[in-house]
Amino acid sequence: MNEWSSELNILKEEGLYRQLRRLEAAQAPRTIINGQEVIMLASNNYLGLSTQPGIKEEVIRVIEKYGTGSGGSRLTTGNYDLHEELERELADFKGTEDALVFNTGYMANIGILTTVVGSEDVIICDKLNHASIIDGCRLSKARLMVYRHNDLERLERVLKRTSKYRRRLIVTDGVFSMDGDLAPLPGIVELATKYDALVMVDDAHGTGVLGQQGTGSIEYYGLKDKIDIQLGTLSKALAAEGGFVAGSKSLIDLLRNKARSFIYSTALAPGTIVASLASLRYLKNHPEIITTLWEKIDLLKSGLDSLGYDLAPSNSAIIPIIIGDKEETMKLSAGLLKEGILAPGIRPPTVSAGTSRIRVTVMANHTRADIKKALDSFARVGRKLDLI
Repeated sequence: MNEWSSELNILKEEGLYRQLRRLEAAQAPRTIINGQEVIMLASNNYLGLSTQPGIKEEVIRVIEKYGTGSGGSRLTTGNYDLHEELERELADFKGTEDALVFNTGYMANIGILTTVVGSEDVIICDKLNHASIIDGCRLSKARLMVYRHNDLERLERVLKRTSKYRRRLIVTDGVFSMDGDLAPLPGIVELATKYDALVMVDDAHGTGVLGQQGTGSIEYYGLKDKIDIQLGTLSKALAAEGGFVAGSKSLIDLLRNKARSFIYSTALAPGTIVASLASLRYLKNHPEIITTLWEKIDLLKSGLDSLGYDLAPSNSAIIPIIIGDKEETMKLSAGLLKEGILAPGIRPPTVSAGTSRIRVTVMANHTRADIKKALDSFARVGRKLDLI
């Protein structure tokens, strides 16, 4: 229809039109995109576990036993022993009483936020929280109040003005997905205690990356038992698919009974569940992989910094290279791709106008040769475009 074409033309004119890239090989340090071998600097497969041989063998074994699909929702016919096993181990990993797996992290955020708050409550939300959190806030029917990113003074002002509400829920990412910085969780917990508020942390990009055991930003800050609701993902460091909520037994039981995105979804397939379970066990048994990951992060980050790129302050596996102009950003991304480096450009509305960037990530199984080749390409393309 012409009306859709008009909208698409506007996106193209504004330089915001997006197209899919076709991945033709594994989510590995070197893969195939649209027929071209590239070094992957864009994956959230931080620990490289999606191609770990033992994990793949375990998935194959489980598929042979259980088949490929789950056949129904968890509350009808889709609740396998594997789901419950994973949830027990996730709760133990996160240091909570219980956990519940959702089909995606997006659905986990929608499910928790539409269950635990309503029209009598207020959600107090960091401005840069993930889109799934924002959408969950809007669907919850609670009052939504936004505070400036990581600004504890602004957060306290909001808390002072919201004492009339039945329930106050502070919601924040643990690691912010576009900037790679951490939420100031100790200060948030202190304010929540002072003003009798609940705290929810989405630690999708912290799990498997932060803390000596890789349990995330809560371990990193030493805040065990201080966070009311923990969100996580199975699709990044844990190398599979899905999301989860970890918390008290009563919270998880409430979600089983009331979270619509859990109740009305076909359960994740056994092969997907065991991929997460095997990845979680691998991380528990090989915590040294976190040190390996950080060695690669530091190597890439220091190299980009030495070249003169403007790196946003980041203390995670996410390294944002701030370019500013969206056209220049996409030229740099395209130039890198021609050299065999996949490093996507991020433009508005994902980030604010004037802050377009190349968002690079590294995996634990990248080699030093991979990183050197990538840095050489960043040097050549950046100089050609007069960006460094």
